[in-house]
Amino acid sequence: MTKACHALLFTLFSLFIAPACLAAQKDAANCKDHPLLSRLPDYWIESCTLKQFDAYGFMVGKGKPLQVEGLFTNIRYQPPAGLTPKPSTLQVLRNVENAVKQVGGTLVASDSSKETLKLSKDNKELWIEVWADYTGKYILTIVEKAAMAQELVANADAFANGLKATGHIALEGIYFDTAKTELKPESDQAIAEVAKLLKNDAGLKLYVVGHTDNTGALDGNMKLSEGRAQSVVQALVKTHGIAATRLKAYGSGPYAPVASNDSEEGRAKNRRVELVKQ
Repeated sequence: MTKACHALLFTLFSLFIAPACLAAQKDAANCKDHPLLSRLPDYWIESCTLKQFDAYGFMVGKGKPLQVEGLFTNIRYQPPAGLTPKPSTLQVLRNVENAVKQVGGTLVASDSSKETLKLSKDNKELWIEVWADYTGKYILTIVEKAAMAQELVANADAFANGLKATGHIALEGIYFDTAKTELKPESDQAIAEVAKLLKNDAGLKLYVVGHTDNTGALDGNMKLSEGRAQSVVQALVKTHGIAATRLKAYGSGPYAPVASNDSEEGRAKNRRVELVKQ
């Protein structure tokens, strides 16, 4: 067989086998693309991290990271072996940037190897960072901004100590739907600990005080805060048999913030129910 035939066969072999080799790369176990973004063609996931709640510092200016908390996703993509030419750093950055912009996102900051983008959609705020380098690999870090769901609830002894120290305590683990006064089932554990507190100290009487952020009309917030406080009182009376005479519900609306209402984190802290010793 002539050298020309060998060369032709090698070329044909490369054309038909190379795509199969590119497709053979498997993603790391339990890893997949984020619902917001697909991957570059033929790329595979080297590793990934998904956390229900974490914080990440996104670049918003030179030397200015912004800490964002919420659902955290980190995905590391690798190009297929033998891919030539590899996408440039700029090509990768622009691909992600354009994809995010197509669904309403905006570019916040960029440098030669990294971009920060922000997307507000369907009442969700997503922060996206894409990092790339000359090898063609890139990393996506995405945080869906959210306040942490409080899963641990202070017990009756902690409530008693807090009331003794300051005369009032904020109840962690009390949940309501937006603009609603009905307690969500996830509140049951916290309510049970308040009932235990009252049963442990037969002489204790409490004001149950609802608070809101400053979003919306003042009158509506006053009614909302009182309605939520009243729901806590009713749960203690009807479900746990606490005498109604030991409890009084009040609504303070936005009048006693514990944090700035200029951020969602602050507003979340201001939306609370407190126990105040009578």
